[in-house]
Order: sequence, then structure tokens, then C-alpha cells
Amino acid sequence: MKKRIIPILLCMILAITAAGCGGAQGGGAGQSSSQSLKIAIMTSLSGVDDGSFHEDNYNGILSFIKDHPDSSVTPVQESTGDTAACLKAVEDVVADYDVLVCDGFQFAGISEIAEDNPDKKFILVDSSPTDAEGNEVEVENIYAMTFKEQEGGFLAGMAAALSSTTKKVAVVNGIAYPSNVNYEYGFMSGVEYCNRHYDTNVEIVELPSYAGTDVTGANVGGNYAGSFGDPATGKVIGDALIKEGCDVIFVAAGSSGNGVFTAAKESSEKVFVIGCDTDQYNDGANGSENVILTSALKIMGKNDKRVLESILDGSFKGGNYLLGIDSDSVGYVSESGRCQLSAETIEKIDKAYQLIKEGKIEPAANFNGLTPDNFTGMDVE
Repeated sequence: MKKRIIPILLCMILAITAAGCGGAQGGGAGQSSSQSLKIAIMTSLSGVDDGSFHEDNYNGILSFIKDHPDSSVTPVQESTGDTAACLKAVEDVVADYDVLVCDGFQFAGISEIAEDNPDKKFILVDSSPTDAEGNEVEVENIYAMTFKEQEGGFLAGMAAALSSTTKKVAVVNGIAYPSNVNYEYGFMSGVEYCNRHYDTNVEIVELPSYAGTDVTGANVGGNYAGSFGDPATGKVIGDALIKEGCDVIFVAAGSSGNGVFTAAKESSEKVFVIGCDTDQYNDGANGSENVILTSALKIMGKNDKRVLESILDGSFKGGNYLLGIDSDSVGYVSESGRCQLSAETIEKIDKAYQLIKEGKIEPAANFNGLTPDNFTGMDVE
């Protein structure tokens, strides 16, 4: 018995010492205040100052760092957009960071990297992780967030239809990846909804030479620049749509969309643009005027911050999460001074927003089996 007393006493001393150390660090719920994370944000094509997708994620991380000033973030840009190059960029830096926030579908193949680095945490934005064969997988240390872009697109479509005076509107996209097609189909659904319930009689203009082809090879129509980083082509498309009579254009094309903004600003006609992913009102400034009607929102930055907080407090749970209006992760800008929507239009969009939240309206998306002229809730008002 005497021989067993020493090990037991040693264990007790170690336990007390560990508890004392924990108390010094702030332990429990307060522990996050003295912890820090070294974060990398991985972007492709455009960087964290794109005024849209990447910048919103970056701002969410900066907000986290404001609350945890010992933490840091480093932007890492892979400017070609090539999938293999994007994954190589992650491999090159993964050892140097605690968390890697990977923006965009180009990073979907990070599952093997994550599995090889189980001590690292990954936040994958706008895509679910895939294996070497391209099959969707779930990985314990990857929090993957995708969004119901069709819901934001629906709100944008309503804003366009209810605001157009020429009765011609359009959507310009980057590449026909599912998230972009979701925006397109959602926009078309919103226009059709207004045509049916509010007699807007608005036409959606498509340029056949810029029709998109989705990941299955299907023609999805629309107006696709073929890149998220080609403002010159964006301007060509914008000019052509304005020439066709469009006075409201929804832009979901990354920095390619900047060309559409330029086309609207240079037009001799009154043309409005609907921003995408973030509040783009500042980007719409045109002298004393502004070309932004409103912006469709994906609440990415706040969700990035929430996941980072969960990493600090130990509640992180990897998985593939689809976020939408039901979790207040999709919306549109209606604040005075940040949009140019009429009060009547805002009232109608807010009514539809609530119907989507209640599940009574489900807009068409790339792969949900619905179409813009036959979606769930088409007859609901």
C-alpha cells in the first residue's frame, strides 16, 4: 500500500498545478480572451479588397481580431484561379497557421490536406469539400458553409422587376458554377413572381453568345463573363444589355462585375445595378449620384467570425452547412441611404422574405428540381 501512495500524491499535485495554470489563463468561458489564432485567408483571382465576396469574409475575420487582438490574419492570394494551384497554395502555408479560411469553390479539394493536418482548422466558404474523385465529403476539421443564393437572387429579382421603368432587366454572372446559377435562377424566379402578382410585365434579357454551361454541361442561359476576374468582358456585356434596353442589372460576377458597374456609370441612360454578396453601395458612387439600387447579401463575414469564436471556445464542429434566410444568413439591403428602393417595393420584398423564411416560397436553383417559371410558392402571396 505504501508504494501506491507516492504516485497518487504526485497525481494530486499535478492536478492542482494544472488547475492553477488554468486559472492563470482565465479558464472556462473566459479562456478565449487570452487565446489567439493565427489565421490565413486564401483567395483566388481577386484578393481581399475586391469589394465583394472576399472582402466580406476578410472583414468578418478583422471583426474577430478586433475582439481578440492577439490573433492575426494574413491574406494569401492565388491569382490564376486554377484549382490545382489553389490547393498547392494551401499546402504551402498550412503548417504556418492555426486556421485557414478558404474562399470559393476552387478550394473544394482541401479535404486531403485537412485530413493530413488534423491539428488545423479550415473554414471553406461557398463550397463543400470534395475527395479526389470530386465526391462531396464531410471532414471533422472543415466547417464548410454554402448558401441558398437562390433566395438572395429572388429578392434581387423582385427589386429589379418592381423598379424597372423600361420593363427590361438582366443578371450578369461569372462562371456557371452552382452558386452562380443559383443566383441566376433565383433572380429569374423573383422577376416571374412579380410579373404574376404585381403585373410588372418585365422581360429578362439574355445574350445568347454569353449563355452559361453548368457543371453537368447543361445550357443555363443567362449572361456569363466566363471568369470572376475579367472586368473588360463584364463591361462588354453590360454595354450590350444597356443597348438592349435594360435599366436594372443584377451583378454576381466577382471583379468581372466591376465592368458592368462602369458600363452603368458611363451610360447616357439611367441604369441601376444590384450588388451581390455584400453591400456594394460605396462602389456605385458616380459623382453626386449612385448606380446601386440595392445589394443581395450572403452573410459570410459574421458566420466566419462565429466559427472562429467556436474554435477558441472549443465548441467547433466540422460539417457541411447550408445557410439561408431561415438562419438570417441571406438577405438584401433596405437601409435608408444604402439603397434606392421605394418604401412600397421594400414592403413587398419584406413580405416575400418572410414567406421564404416560413418555407412557403422556395425559388428555383441549379439542382433543386425547380424552374424559374414553376417553383414552390409561385402562387403564394
